[in-house]
Amino acid sequence: MTNATEQYYPGLEGVIAGETGISTIAGGLQYRGYSIQDLAADSSFEEVAYLLIHGELPTQSEFDGFLERLAGARSVRESIHALYRSLPSDANAMDVLRTGVSILSHHDPDTGSNALDASKRKAERLLAAIPTLITSWSRIKAGNEPVAPRANLDFSANLLNMLHGSEADEVERNALDVSLILYAEHEYNASTFTARVAASTLADLHGAVVAAIAALKGPLHGGANERAVEVLEEVGSRDNAESWIRNALATKRLVMGFGHRVYKDEDPRATILKDFCMRIAPQRDATEWEEMSDIIEKVMWDEKHLPPNMDWPAGRLYRMIGLETEIYTPLFVAARVTGWAAHVIEQQSANRLIRPRANYVGPEPRAYAAIDSRG
Repeated sequence: MTNATEQYYPGLEGVIAGETGISTIAGGLQYRGYSIQDLAADSSFEEVAYLLIHGELPTQSEFDGFLERLAGARSVRESIHALYRSLPSDANAMDVLRTGVSILSHHDPDTGSNALDASKRKAERLLAAIPTLITSWSRIKAGNEPVAPRANLDFSANLLNMLHGSEADEVERNALDVSLILYAEHEYNASTFTARVAASTLADLHGAVVAAIAALKGPLHGGANERAVEVLEEVGSRDNAESWIRNALATKRLVMGFGHRVYKDEDPRATILKDFCMRIAPQRDATEWEEMSDIIEKVMWDEKHLPPNMDWPAGRLYRMIGLETEIYTPLFVAARVTGWAAHVIEQQSANRLIRPRANYVGPEPRAYAAIDSRG
């Protein structure tokens, strides 16, 4: 039972569980001091990845070296493709990705080291290889052969090329790139905290990332972008949108893509992606989806004071650029691995084992009875 001087916070809501110099939501979401508005408008995902993993924005020579290392680490062993071919076709894409990351650890030359430079090298190699794992499974599941990565394409263009077997247009590439920037890091979210807990035991970076992927798979964390698209598909039309959402609220149905543990009035990432959706919707025959979304957003705000979170526009943005729903959450991994790696490195740089206490609500002390005397 709780001591009089202790207080219990369900879900650790509002609890300060550690210190970080990686990101903050105070005064708007920032990565290492840079606002996401500036990064989304002026940077690239690779540059943001460098910032998160290495701590500062790169010089041109540092960036050139980083891009060269990423390009050289994109390929995965044929044995991984062979394993993927042996998996059931209905295997969950996040489970398959988790398995792939775990296999990569067996072949990484720095697996056994938690030294700073070794962890940064492992982070870069994971960042480079995860898109190959994602696209390999997507294509194998569809009965196609994986497409080899290309060193002459940037991160987002290469991912889309491996996925579709042809180069994406600039709208698609830019949309994916901006979404990856916004998904890259978000303080002590559930999967990041999971990674830090694992790292605090001095588990290696691959192990911490595998744990984080398992946490991200949960629909209350990483699967919401997929559910958001399913909502709009069920609604079907702008004429049905208001009655659908009011009925959902009346029947206490959980509407994924709204509300956030931290953002109570606005998720700035959602605002950026909504603007993106509005700009490309007319080009993608998706104007009605934007109108449906606006109606649902207004009712959710008026009735529940819940703003859309990033997953609400991300799901339909991915649909507009032709991505299959099953890979939405794996794409989250492709971005967030940078934030996870940064947190693992930070945790182990000044480590203290994360071991909280629990509020005991079980039976009072009682005497043990031998089995033949129990009623």
